[in-house]
Amino acid sequence: MRPFTSSTPKLGGGGEHHHSEDMYDTPGGWLWGQNPREKYEEEGWEKLWYWGFFGGLGVAAIAYQFKPDTTIETWALEEARRRLQAEGILPESK
Repeated sequence: MRPFTSSTPKLGGGGEHHHSEDMYDTPGGWLWGQNPREKYEEEGWEKLWYWGFFGGLGVAAIAYQFKPDTTIETWALEEARRRLQAEGILPESK
């Protein structure tokens, strides 16, 4: 079977880095490098982002509730009702 590439496969673990601490940061037990004993100080953009994101989600949810019904089923039902009323099969609705 012929390989898809002409380069030789490279196996992991080799190279110049022989120590695991050179390849990644060792875990310190702190989430995102924050000391859990220190009070977190918010940055200036965070409250604006929270209000903008969740406020936008709220506005979108409310707008979605009031959007017009444009499904094909609704259109077909109204079109059938209109045609049946025009032919006199259904009485005119008020």
